[in-house]
Order: sequence, then structure tokens, then C-alpha cells
Amino acid sequence: MLIGEVSRRSGVSTRMLRHYDAVGLVKPTGRTSSGYREYSTDDIRRLFQVESLRTLGMSLNDAKRALDEPDFAPADLVAELIRHTKARIAAEEELLENLERVGGASQWEDVMGIVSLLRALESESGARRQQAVLAQNEGAPLSVEALVEAALSEDDLNVAGALRWSLARGGGEGLTALAVGLVSESVAVRRRAAAAIAEIPTAEATSLLTTALTDCDVAVRDRAALELGARRVVEAVPALLRIVVEGRSDVEAAEVLGLLADDPTVSRDIIRAMQDKLDATVDAATRLRITQALAEIPGARARDLLAELTRDGDRTVAGTASAILSL
Repeated sequence: MLIGEVSRRSGVSTRMLRHYDAVGLVKPTGRTSSGYREYSTDDIRRLFQVESLRTLGMSLNDAKRALDEPDFAPADLVAELIRHTKARIAAEEELLENLERVGGASQWEDVMGIVSLLRALESESGARRQQAVLAQNEGAPLSVEALVEAALSEDDLNVAGALRWSLARGGGEGLTALAVGLVSESVAVRRRAAAAIAEIPTAEATSLLTTALTDCDVAVRDRAALELGARRVVEAVPALLRIVVEGRSDVEAAEVLGLLADDPTVSRDIIRAMQDKLDATVDAATRLRITQALAEIPGARARDLLAELTRDGDRTVAGTASAILSL
């Protein structure tokens, strides 16, 4: 079969066939009676093998090695092709996301503004990233998805604060995406998601924070409990008591418990739980934190418990209780 016919049947251009011949990849081995070089059946078979390998992303050199070297082991090469393909797919997906983010822009200036902001968010400078977040509220706005993605990956505290502020200004549009972050396998992502949701004052945000009370990470649980308590969600009471007992943000937790204790029923439950905690521990530091927290709880029941604590075996606990009562 002559080169023209091979090209028509295989779809490989004559120019490429000549290149294959020149580099020794596919060489026509036969001759016609007129002396023209002719492709044999084996040559055609090799050509299709080369084209098959090229569809996997192999270079011509790699394809030649695979066909010519008897001891060629494809595993490493295939692994490299897999890595290369994954990287290319990731780049294409990133391009698609960026195109979708600018797709709603009606003016070319808006498109360029959004692209500029996206580039700024990728900057190594925290100050530049923060400036980009703040500027987008005055210029070309970023999509909610872009803001959430940035918020869930941002390490710089100032930039993260600006991103949460921007999402909160959006009235909760990003909650669906943030909810995905709240169940991420990454603890850091869940913490960022909880922090962002805590700044959105909607019923949906409150519901999401309630689910975070059972998170396996203490920082996520504490953030949710403190915010829920401030929103007067009584389901946060057990978690707030744990914060006091375990001595993390105990002062803040005690203040939030005081807000919840405005309800007499809730106040009674809080006092009973505190009494149980006191009965269950002899640790002086824990007893002192509970005593200090009682200062935030209004009503006669809290004063009665404080009166009992003035006779506590630990002098610091007893003195603190006496001081609170005197005030």
C-alpha cells in the first residue's frame, strides 16, 4: 500500500507518515515493481499501534521504546501519563470555574475586573488578597462560589475575616457551599466553614451551626456553641458547660450562659447541671471556673449555690463565691 492510500485509510497525514519514516517509528518495508516504497501489512499494524499509544498521551520517543524494546516496562510511563492527565484535567476544571464566574458579566470591563480580582486572590501577599476581597464590594463583584472557595482555604486571619464579612453581607447566599465545607474531611476546612457560618445571622445558618455541635473537633463545637448561645439556642447549653468545665473560652461561655439564663426554665437547668458538675469533681481549678460562671447567672438559685460554695474546702473557691455574693 503506497503512502497516499495509507494516509486516506488511516487518517494520518502524508507529512506525518514521512516524519514517522524519518525518525524510524514506522518505515515502509516493501517495494513496488516500479521501485516505490510500500507499506506492508505489518507496517500498517505498527502504524495503528503507534496511533493508539499516542491517544494515551505518549510522545513519539516513548511509543518507539514501547514497541521496540522487548524489556520495556510500561508501569512507570503509564503512572506518569496518569499524573499528567490529572493535572491537565485539574487545569481545565479551574479554567471552567473561572469562565463560569465571569460568565454573568455584561461588560468587557466587568470581565477584566473579575479576572483581576481572581488573580489577586491567588497572590502570595495576604495584604493583596485582603484588598481584593474588600475592593470587590465596590467594583466588579466576585461570585459567591469564589468567595466561599477562598474562605475555606484562607490561612491569613485578616484575609479570612474580610472574606467572612463579605459573605455575611451577601445575606447567606453562600450557605449551601459552606454547608459542604462543614462536613469536609479536613478539620481546617470545617473550622473555617463554622467561623463563616457563625457570622451569617439567618435561621438557616443557625440550623447548620446546630449540626456542628456534634463535630469531632472541639474548636468547631466550641465556635458553634458560643454563637448558638448568643442566638439564645438552648441546645447549646451542654456544650457551653463543657467549655466552662474544660477551661477553654470559659469566660465567654459563662457570659453566653448568662444570656440564656434569662429564661427561668433554662436557668434552672443550668444551675442543676452546674451542681452536678460540682458534685462530680474535686478538681479545684474546675470548681473555681464553675463558681466564676455562676456570677453570670441571675436569680435566687444561683445565689443559693454560691452560698454553699462559700463553705467549700478550697479557700480560693470559697473566697470567690463570697466575693461574688458581696457584689
